[in-house]
Amino acid sequence: MEPGEFTQSQQIRCDGCRQTTPGYEIVNYGSIEGGYRRLCGQCLNDVVAKAAGLEGFEHAKFQPVGLVDCAGNVHEFHFRTHLFGPGVALDAFELRDGSPAGYHFQIIGEPNDDLLVLLGRLIAKMRRALSTKHLVDDEFGLHIADHRVVQGMVESDRDHDGRVPLLIIDGREITWDELGRMLMSFEGWQFKLNLADKSEEV
Repeated sequence: MEPGEFTQSQQIRCDGCRQTTPGYEIVNYGSIEGGYRRLCGQCLNDVVAKAAGLEGFEHAKFQPVGLVDCAGNVHEFHFRTHLFGPGVALDAFELRDGSPAGYHFQIIGEPNDDLLVLLGRLIAKMRRALSTKHLVDDEFGLHIADHRVVQGMVESDRDHDGRVPLLIIDGREITWDELGRMLMSFEGWQFKLNLADKSEEV
């Protein structure tokens, strides 16, 4: 990937500022009674800040960055800032076909935190996660790495109407069946399943 060569996504006009914005940044805000408006992240944060009485909150828009994983592959991350009253979430995610997919990271801070400091903490978290591969794809096929730890995120598998999970491991989609096949090489072993919010360090 060349510098400045970023993934394109569907553009939607924000009903607040009237600017065209990537579709993944748009939120339908309102109610059935009062109707809904499509707001970009900045306009939504302005509404939430006003409602919560947060006078000094300033929305920050960060440019995409490329980070290298332990295999030497570059991952392009986009950022989204989301104010939710008592806190602010900073998300980093990859895009595929214009929609968030692959690796997804989050950090939560206080509304009055310096967003550049939060970004620094988030990037450090991302670098730690990218420094380890949990799956190996070699002549024996896809299998669990020698350190025998699998870490990722649980999504919904739309091919099964959301009835089974789709796992994001090492930034790639792994079906429940694929993970099951990999686990069969450990038949008779014990395991421990730890669950954590995406903003937590695991």
